[in-house]
Amino acid sequence: MVVCRMTLMVCKKKKSKIEIEKKTKWWKLKKEECCEEFRQKLRQALGGQVVLPDDWETTAEMIRETGRKVLGVSSGRRKEDKETWWWNEEVQDSIQRKRLAKKKWDMDRTEENRQEYKESQRRAKREVSKAKQKAYDELYTRLDTREGEKDLYRLARQRDRDGKDVQQKVDKIRKDEVRKALKRMKIGKAVGPDDIPVEVWKCLGEAAVEFLISLFNRVLESERMPEEWRRSVLVPIFKNKGDMQSCSNYREIELMSHTMKLWERVVEARLRKVVEICEQQYGFMPRKSTTDAIVALRILMEKYRDGQRELLYVFVDLEKTYDRVPREELWYCMRKSGVAEKYVRVVKDMYERSRTVVRCAVGQTEEFKVEVGLHQGSALSPFLFAIVMDQLSEEVRQESPWTMMFADDIVICSESREQVEENLERWRFALERRGMKVSRSKTEYMCVNEREGSGTLRLQGEEVKKVQEFKYLGSTVQSNGECGKEEHLPVFDDVADHVDREQAYLDDRGETPVKEGSRISAASTQEHSSGPYPSQSTRYCR
Repeated sequence: MVVCRMTLMVCKKKKSKIEIEKKTKWWKLKKEECCEEFRQKLRQALGGQVVLPDDWETTAEMIRETGRKVLGVSSGRRKEDKETWWWNEEVQDSIQRKRLAKKKWDMDRTEENRQEYKESQRRAKREVSKAKQKAYDELYTRLDTREGEKDLYRLARQRDRDGKDVQQKVDKIRKDEVRKALKRMKIGKAVGPDDIPVEVWKCLGEAAVEFLISLFNRVLESERMPEEWRRSVLVPIFKNKGDMQSCSNYREIELMSHTMKLWERVVEARLRKVVEICEQQYGFMPRKSTTDAIVALRILMEKYRDGQRELLYVFVDLEKTYDRVPREELWYCMRKSGVAEKYVRVVKDMYERSRTVVRCAVGQTEEFKVEVGLHQGSALSPFLFAIVMDQLSEEVRQESPWTMMFADDIVICSESREQVEENLERWRFALERRGMKVSRSKTEYMCVNEREGSGTLRLQGEEVKKVQEFKYLGSTVQSNGECGKEEHLPVFDDVADHVDREQAYLDDRGETPVKEGSRISAASTQEHSSGPYPSQSTRYCR
């Protein structure tokens, strides 16, 4: 037997200080007194005038300078990453008592005050420990539910022309357009490199609207936006799956100028009035949601299951969709969709000479150019992507619900393995010859009422992965047509009730399940999925 006595020296590791960029405390504009003081100081800087200067650079610098003086700036020192989501009233009260005891001891260093402070420290630690345990127990229970998945994601989570230039008259930007765009902008969002949040324009009211109208009309006329808007900050967000060391497991979000986003919203509203997107596209379309696509898919599955007919679903996954869109393809698709050449040039200007830096926990990189893909944090990008997908899929898509798209989430349905394999190859060719990429590893298929010995599904010689269930737009779809894991969740009751009433609606119309030798029409599924019974649960569609 060997006995060993050891003495270990444990040294507390010093935390390296990370200097971060000092930021203006724009959040103080939520307080009416700060907002009023900001308006007064800005008016004084303007020499008593109410109208803002027409020049963007002058106005932007004046706003930033006034904000720094009135609202102050952050220290530039990074705060310690402390978790506070589990705090409750007991913890808050005990921490406050500890702080008061510390102040009392600092003022009068008696033994009695010291003991009081030590006791308050122990009491605070006990309350913190109990609060953490309770919060984590509730969290683990909640993560097993659909609502918990939403919380976890939130914590970590839009016809053929000749192809010629379309020269059309373009009206000037109006007040109501700016007001609507301003109303749609949410507050409390991270600012871009120009350090001017949308709260400033909301705070300044009509003076801001007048300035923005003048600014946007100059940009529209000259087709040149301020150089400051071309800069952005790219923040990588972990997807909560895969290796944290792999860059492919991160989602890139661009922090852009809020004023540029306002400009994008004005342009987007105008483009939506002239561009007609196909009915198969559910993503970022008015009066459509994920619920409509999910219900249409489930009803189609129910019909084939009840009729004992085979039905195949292929869930197509595209790799790095926003990053892969060729910009020349974007301009071509916009022209093919009938967008006026003026707007094409305006959107092109948004992407010219764009530069960004990558910001992470340890600092940020040097600035570099971005010459491919769509902006990830742009207000206009979802609709631009819908235009691209509309044009790229024009020759291969079938009527809904045999083809359904939600942005880049594509579902192809067919009654036979040969037909669905042919359709999948046509989709692959149509997308990849225009710069997109179909993921072989993540594209999967599912079969309802599968026949014995029906074989496998292949894409360019590679076998496509077969699954018994697939999470489609947040809803778990199973090959047996059952709701499975979601049937016990309260949030699913709304959609389950939705489906039941849809089926009752079909029964009232005399429609029956699919029989041998018959084929379901698109109208019988798609029509009522957004018809007499609109979507019931916006919670479910997340």
